[in-house]
Amino acid sequence: MQTVEANGASIPVIGLGTWTLKDKACADMVSRAISLGYRHLDTAASYGNEEAVGEGLRASGVARNDIFVTTKVWWTDIAPADLARSAEASLSRLGLDHVDLLLIHWPNPQVPLADSIGALNLMRERGLARHIGVSNFPTALLAEALRLSDAPLVANQVENHPYLDQSKVYRACREAGMAMVSYCPLARGGRLFEEPAVSKAAARHGKTPAQIVLRWQVQQDGIVAIPRTSNPERLSENIGLFDFSLSEEEMAAISALRSAGQRICDYDFSPAWDEVE
Repeated sequence: MQTVEANGASIPVIGLGTWTLKDKACADMVSRAISLGYRHLDTAASYGNEEAVGEGLRASGVARNDIFVTTKVWWTDIAPADLARSAEASLSRLGLDHVDLLLIHWPNPQVPLADSIGALNLMRERGLARHIGVSNFPTALLAEALRLSDAPLVANQVENHPYLDQSKVYRACREAGMAMVSYCPLARGGRLFEEPAVSKAAARHGKTPAQIVLRWQVQQDGIVAIPRTSNPERLSENIGLFDFSLSEEEMAAISALRSAGQRICDYDFSPAWDEVE
């Protein structure tokens, strides 16, 4: 599996997103994904599935050290004492003694960022997380987080797909040596797959539209994609990206689909700092 190098972390470029996956179905998807070659699992305290993700990881039979595990602390729990309790609870649910990447899931304007970043650093110092980072941070807030952190931040996880212009966030991440991790990398509803820039490239390469869009993601330096699926048959499709490349013209045509601010995967709750930059 190819990796993105980000401030000391080696992050597999394709991961399994687990948002909405639950219970045995989640555990089975995790185990199956690992058997197919996935080496990156993404979960969060708010997903309510960390137990199932841990169960699937153990059922896979693959060594823990070979799997990159990310979890996230929900925005209401990022005051120092709350963040520590949340991280410890996540590890207990996962059945792990550490995660590879611990993220602040959303910023919280009611909690001083210095306190949250300090607590995140402490989790790394205690060995609960090998690496730390953030999620859904716009560029100005990301710059402040980088300034406040003693340890390097390795990733900013944001919604990213060809219908959403995240170029400013992407540039800020790369300038800081960070990865940008794309959630909702395929958008939703299937309309993206009908775009000529995508469908023609799929026909040209003998690939599916989803594979074209995911290839567009990971072919950009420093981008990691974490597609979520509840369909086991999609797992092989979503990881089958490494035997072809898109041309510069194809990459540019897909990038031209961006229209700033067109969010596809909004949560029901959006904190005050949830803006695209």
